[in-house]
Amino acid sequence: MLKVGLTGGIAAGKSLVARRLRERGALLIDADVLAREVVEPGTPGLQAVVAAFGTEILTDDGGLDRPALGAAVFGDHAKREQLNAIIHPLVRARSAQLVAEAEPERIVVQDIPLLMETGQGSRFHLVLVVDAPEEVRIRRMVCDRGMTEADARARIAAQATHAERLAAADVILENVESQEAILARVDRLWDERLEPFAANLAAARVAAPSGGPVLVEPRVDWPQQATRLANRIRSADERILAVDHIGSTAVPGLPAKDIIDLQVSVRSLEEADAVAGSLASAGFPRRRGLWRDVPKPSHPDPDDWEKRLHGNADPGRSANVHVRVAGSPGWRFALGFRDWLRDNPQMAQEYLAEKERLAELHAGDGSIGRYAKDKERWLADVAEPGMQEWMRRVQWRPDSAAG
Repeated sequence: MLKVGLTGGIAAGKSLVARRLRERGALLIDADVLAREVVEPGTPGLQAVVAAFGTEILTDDGGLDRPALGAAVFGDHAKREQLNAIIHPLVRARSAQLVAEAEPERIVVQDIPLLMETGQGSRFHLVLVVDAPEEVRIRRMVCDRGMTEADARARIAAQATHAERLAAADVILENVESQEAILARVDRLWDERLEPFAANLAAARVAAPSGGPVLVEPRVDWPQQATRLANRIRSADERILAVDHIGSTAVPGLPAKDIIDLQVSVRSLEEADAVAGSLASAGFPRRRGLWRDVPKPSHPDPDDWEKRLHGNADPGRSANVHVRVAGSPGWRFALGFRDWLRDNPQMAQEYLAEKERLAELHAGDGSIGRYAKDKERWLADVAEPGMQEWMRRVQWRPDSAAG
């Protein structure tokens, strides 16, 4: 089951996107609808709200007077937090029930206006954010909803910031043109990413690779992307000790293949096998075969370099997930190599030159296998001796929660 979190600022167009996703076949779970459901007359939710805010927030027939409740909490952070503490757990429980009842092959979209504010991003395989410039949203609220400009700006100020919302987004759907334009974007997203992602999840299959080695200019959002993936992985299983961003995309300013490398730390290879199911459910199935990092001269025993390798089922974001035993030679090399390159720009440039040479050599390959194998020679002959000397000189210690 593919779980998608949908959010967006007020008047960005989230409801339009939600309706289209439902039309395409998604099971839509609307948090606003559930928030009304859990405080219907006779529910424990309504009883708790009345106990907190008094009978003044009830209508004559015993229902919730929403304008009165809104007036009581709007602009008062403490009261709003008090109300959220009542409503949010009830909504989450009802959402979890609906998800549990859904067919395993469904794409489940949860429409959550306060997804960022409530810290729920890591619960989903993907987070979709519907976005529009602030002035466009204000104009929509004033023209379409009859709000004053001051009220519109106050509503926006009460939500997550634009930067916070975009930082949490795996997919950003810009809604500044016509309805037809945004609906076309949703359709492309459904056809090219959501349906294939769901199929890969159902088959416990890593998304198909994009081809041979192609280096791209560094992207400023690689660290943010890595953080989102790492948060999902970390929350998948309590036996995971740490998740670290490694590889070239973790070195600022270094061109690289557009593949995020993450290292998952566990206590043993037995635990690496035990967490495989949790990783697959989180969107990171195990790659077939027995995987070892190539031994380096300082640690020549091949058995010390064994690991488990997973990938991303999401066709829109290539990733390698290396599950290694904390403290093992491969684990130390991955963290040390990253930190060495970060601290030595000249060596980072030498590494880039070697990668560019090999990328040109293997430009016609259909995969990165031979490129990766040839790169290991430079890692063993040049990188490893230089890195070991640097580690001794700076008294390096692994910067990881598992270190």
